[in-house]
Amino acid sequence: MCNDLERIGRKPPSGKTARAARRLRRNTDHFVRDEDGSLSILSIFTVLMVIAVGGLGVDFMIAEYKRTNMQNTLDRAVLAAADLEQVLDPSVVVVDYFDKMNMSDTLTNVDADTGLNYKDVTGTAESNDPANFTSLVGLDSIKTSSLSRAIERIANVEISLVLDISGSMASNNKMANLQTAANTFIDTVLEDDNEDLISISLVPYSEHVNAGPDLAQHFNVNWRHGYSHCLEIDANQFDSTELDMNRYYEQAQHFQWNYAGWNARDDTICPRYSYERIRPLTQDGNALKWQIGQFQPRAGTSIFLGMKWATALLSPGHRPLVNEMISDGDVSGTFSGRPANWNDEETLKTIVLMTDGQHDRSYRLQDWAYDSSSEVSHWNSYNLWYYLQRNVNRYYHSSFYWQKYNADMGDQLLDRICDAAKAKGIVIWSIGFEVEDHGADVMQQCASSPAHFYRVEGIEIENAFYSIARAINQLRLVQ
Repeated sequence: MCNDLERIGRKPPSGKTARAARRLRRNTDHFVRDEDGSLSILSIFTVLMVIAVGGLGVDFMIAEYKRTNMQNTLDRAVLAAADLEQVLDPSVVVVDYFDKMNMSDTLTNVDADTGLNYKDVTGTAESNDPANFTSLVGLDSIKTSSLSRAIERIANVEISLVLDISGSMASNNKMANLQTAANTFIDTVLEDDNEDLISISLVPYSEHVNAGPDLAQHFNVNWRHGYSHCLEIDANQFDSTELDMNRYYEQAQHFQWNYAGWNARDDTICPRYSYERIRPLTQDGNALKWQIGQFQPRAGTSIFLGMKWATALLSPGHRPLVNEMISDGDVSGTFSGRPANWNDEETLKTIVLMTDGQHDRSYRLQDWAYDSSSEVSHWNSYNLWYYLQRNVNRYYHSSFYWQKYNADMGDQLLDRICDAAKAKGIVIWSIGFEVEDHGADVMQQCASSPAHFYRVEGIEIENAFYSIARAINQLRLVQ
């Protein structure tokens, strides 16, 4: 190298300078070849990206939290505003909810549509939250919105209220508790705002159902007496909600089976007193409560007969019958056109069926012992067992009567008529009042669902009737 430098006229470097040059060249080559530390740059970029993404998540999480609060507040507000019992303007109610949550700046619109039997409230809200990290990707704010709509509608409601007034209701203050509960039900469903919208048909039942002369006269009946007005209904009619208007019915015999040692005739197979009759399609709460207040526990239990009449009074096939009763002045003209068609979207048909027991046997007199007017009159004057024990040899007692129903048959007929009602869209609520397990099973089977069945004791029956009454005014969140 020195020779080369000498040839070009330059002096070679001194020893110290040469060594420094060689070290510089080695360090430069080492730096070029060394890859240590290259990951540090990637790590820096990765950390920055994680921070950015995490920041975006925080921004969106905060926005979603605010949106959830906004939606929940809006839901509660429109539900309260749509309550038909709410007297304040819907907008005032919704605004008040948002004010109390310090969210008044998010409420954008309240729209309300009200009518005689409904209230429809829709609310919208919007939040535009400034961004902390999303601005890194060009979003200066995050916009969220909420929509909620609530409707409470009391459509036309047709109710059959079916109450057990059998002899077992005499124990444990059950009749008094039922009367209080039924009155609460009537007061709740027949509020002033519901005028002309709700009809109640009261169907008291024990061992039979007394249709009453005003209703029964519209059927083809082989009338034998005027003591009571029960119709014998064949088993083949329990697969239909209607009662066949083209057939002839036998009038139920008027006699008393129950015996307590004297010539009692209050507990006849067919209830005999006027307050034990069906009261069809009425909105007269005072009349209903007066009648219920007169109930006395009597005779046996035929739940299936009460249910059969309950479904018939909701069946559109009996609209001509109701129109005839309107013409006779026995039903208010307000209810012309009822029972409504099955597919009428503006009409709710529902049955409230209550019992404190279960089906039992039911007997009838043999035809030969009830085939003349004098015999009909005779059994109105004498309790069956009072007469037999005093006038007939005990070996011949069983020849006077026969068993028409037993408990199993009653359960089967009830199951059939309940299925027929549910198939037509009738909502069935059932109440087992201090019942045994079998009775509870039968009543739950009849109800529209397990949630429609109440098993209650004592004064709990009032809560059951109240809950059912409130359910008739259903409030539902539809969006």
